[in-house]
Amino acid sequence: MDKRSEALEEAVAHLTRAVDELSEVVARQDGEIALLTRRVEALLRAAAEREADAGGTIPLADQRPPHW
Repeated sequence: MDKRSEALEEAVAHLTRAVDELSEVVARQDGEIALLTRRVEALLRAAAEREADAGGTIPLADQRPPHW
């Protein structure tokens, strides 16, 4: 029974380490996704402003594609 307990403790330690590492990866990816989302929003705003300054009536992003 002692070897079995030891094996279970070892397995739990490995799983705990794996969960901690995965948690760090998910947290980092969340930050990267948030940053990229802000950048895309800024690019979309800038493109819409350029298009509006060029005299377009409806921003291209708001127009329906021709196949609709």
